[in-house]
Amino acid sequence: MVQNRVLPGLLVLEGKLVKTEKYRKPQYIGDPVNAVKIFNEKEVDELVVCDISTDRAQKGPNSQLIRRIADECFMPLTYGGGITNLDQIRTILKLGVEKVIINSALEHGTRLLSEAASVFGSQCVVASVDVGRDWLGRNKVCFQSGRKVSSENPESFVTKVISAGAGELIINSIDREASWKGMDITLLSQITRIAGVPVIASCGAGSIAHIKEAIQEGGASAVVLGSMSVYQQKGMGVLINFPTNAQLKEINYLKK
Repeated sequence: MVQNRVLPGLLVLEGKLVKTEKYRKPQYIGDPVNAVKIFNEKEVDELVVCDISTDRAQKGPNSQLIRRIADECFMPLTYGGGITNLDQIRTILKLGVEKVIINSALEHGTRLLSEAASVFGSQCVVASVDVGRDWLGRNKVCFQSGRKVSSENPESFVTKVISAGAGELIINSIDREASWKGMDITLLSQITRIAGVPVIASCGAGSIAHIKEAIQEGGASAVVLGSMSVYQQKGMGVLINFPTNAQLKEINYLKK
């Protein structure tokens, strides 16, 4: 029996906590470490942090920031951003991170993912797949923060990264990010039917009902909350936020 998870997802840009909309328009939220402190108080079970700084691929992961977050974080931490080689992954794991996210490197193939799974184990390697639409409105895998739409369809790409050793997937629906309108259940269903590994749904959740829908109808094992973790409600001010224990009990039914 596996318990479904609900995770805050934080975006970091140049060391600052931000929130984007459809991977654009980063809005300043505050200090990421302060947010982690609040999530500790809320007894969150797991946290996802992604560094979206534009130069991260050239400079590599920000070890100083990762250390500050990991030192403060009382829950398992998953980190992504600028990971291009095994030495970086080794350093990140030594800093106290439990899982690493590989995203941008997948544009150039699955070699890093495969090597990471072989050296560190699939259980700590997460493949993050960004999905957007091409000019015909078809779902395609995207790279470079959604700026490059590839010819890859999500199903075949997911099959490829799982075969390479990904122990978990994050499926990001770019068009849904910060929409508060719910997740792409059709896309989720297509992926979860073929995945064979836990699938984390990301982008679009705006209510408890949306989270339940992603799990019960989309087949997701977990849901990452972006806007719901940093805003009071849609159109309202910043508030480091998370569902109450009572709400989580409603969502986190045990899945056979």
